[in-house]
Order: sequence, then structure tokens, then C-alpha cells
Amino acid sequence: MRCPFCGHEDTQVKDSRSSEDGAAIRRRRFCAACSQRFTTVERVQLRELTVVKVDGRRVPFEREKLARSVRTALRKRPVQEERIERIVNGIVRQLEASGENDIASQQIGELVMETLREVDEVAYVRFASVYRNFREAKDFEAFLGSLDEPG
Repeated sequence: MRCPFCGHEDTQVKDSRSSEDGAAIRRRRFCAACSQRFTTVERVQLRELTVVKVDGRRVPFEREKLARSVRTALRKRPVQEERIERIVNGIVRQLEASGENDIASQQIGELVMETLREVDEVAYVRFASVYRNFREAKDFEAFLGSLDEPG
């Protein structure tokens, strides 16, 4: 592993621990060249996922982008970081288990909305307002009216 501080090619693993319910391994590393310490995280990746955007562009799936979106929706809500990680891991597992390498961006958005609706309705509305591109107060009003309807 290359040192992120000095670029030296040879770093040493000082400690390894399982994290995220065994879904990842955190490794503490040490660079002999500059004496800096840093942490890496390894996750199992079942398949290379590609996101197919509405305009047809294809981009590599980025777990961190998904996590950032979920965190933004849940900002200042009573949801622990550990739960957010479980939410993101669950969504990624569902995408990988679909058996498809190409995933429509709409499918990801709908999956996030379903999950957030179960976790926190405020986060659900926040995410939906961006995902569905609300422009006016009446967009919120119509969406909030649909919250009373089942599933």
C-alpha cells in the first residue's frame, strides 16, 4: 500500500480489526519512510457496478457518493453513524444481489427513498425533494399528502 503522505511504496500493517458487522476490515498502517500512520478499510465487493444515468451515461458506482447522500438526508436527525453505515451497506448489498452489473440511477434513488421512509420521514422528504427536484412549495405539499397513503 502506498503511503498517502510521502508516496513510499512499502507500508506495514500494525493492526487489523473487523468492523461494520464483519463487512469490512480496518487496518492501521505505518510508513517506515516518513513515520506517519494511517488507516485503510477493505470491503468485499461482489461485482463491479455501473450506474446508468437518465441521459444514458455510464459511470462507476461510488459507495461514498451513496453514503454522502444518505448522510445529508439524515443530517441533524436522531440516527447514529453506525446505523447509517448499516443502511448504506444494506442498499449496496441489495444492488449487488440484483445480479445486474448495470444499475439505473432511478433504481438506486427509489431504493434509498424506500429505506429512508422506514428510518426517518424527515430524511425521506429531504431526499425526495432533491431526487424528485421539487421547485415550489406545492411540490412539497403534494408529496407530503402522499405520505398518508400506504407504501
